[in-house]
Amino acid sequence: MSPSRDLVGYGATPPDPQWPGGARVAVQFVINYEEGAENSVLNGDAGSEAFLSEMVGAPSHPDRAMAMESLYEYGSRAGFWRLHRLFTQRGLPVTVFGVAKAMAMNPQAVAAMLAADWEIASHGLRWIDYQTVPEDVERAHIAEAVALHETLTGSRPLGWYQGRTSPNTARLVAEEGGFLYDADSYADDLPYWSGEQLIVPYTLDVNDMKIVALNGFTEGEQFFRHMRDTFDQLREEGGRMMSVGLHARIAGKPGRARWVARFLDHVMASGDAWIARRIDIARHWMEVHPRAKGLAHGDR
Repeated sequence: MSPSRDLVGYGATPPDPQWPGGARVAVQFVINYEEGAENSVLNGDAGSEAFLSEMVGAPSHPDRAMAMESLYEYGSRAGFWRLHRLFTQRGLPVTVFGVAKAMAMNPQAVAAMLAADWEIASHGLRWIDYQTVPEDVERAHIAEAVALHETLTGSRPLGWYQGRTSPNTARLVAEEGGFLYDADSYADDLPYWSGEQLIVPYTLDVNDMKIVALNGFTEGEQFFRHMRDTFDQLREEGGRMMSVGLHARIAGKPGRARWVARFLDHVMASGDAWIARRIDIARHWMEVHPRAKGLAHGDR
């Protein structure tokens, strides 16, 4: 077995998370804010963005791609505000995965996140694929992302999610040392320790990116059913965590936002879900299952 992977995890006996109030499931909503930091010749990139848009399979062009740019712009101009209304009207907490360069282009959105007491975790410096980015460049980007994030929000980020990672990302994040949790994992339904770093896993299936993917949902009703069925299954099992991933330019569209609202109401009506920010889940886990006592992946 490779020493760098843990395919066992908690196994048949996951720990009791002891969610506050005796909740059977912790539910966490992420709004990804990436608009303006995507691949673009305006950002010095070799070509236009080709990922996560209404134009599924669009190629990257070595010049400005005006349609792609406007699809991303919808997220910052309109989609973000629609999602903001859905959550604030219900008083529900949110974690934003904020790309530093994107937030710098829309101070009004950042102010609204802060006013709503949303957690703003770092989504890196740029919304680009880091798979082949040299290690020293990625390290510098992490440091710059933290510094810019602090300038924009008034405090450093305590959560990290690169998203389009490299083989070095997890190690570089742990070496940076200032993050309470790393979300660059899809490996579990509960937080876990990896060395000294707490991992609070994210999701790519309960994620609106499936709406703009070839293997994904074709309309909002399918997305709602998947969110509802995931929630109901985890609630039935008890002692689990559910993440929901949203994007301003995807779920922020009118027809899709309607089904997000329907799911929010479904969760609220259950009466036994702890709806929390990721930082709250991380702090709770560190208190109930601290590193010294907790079960860490790779420590078997």
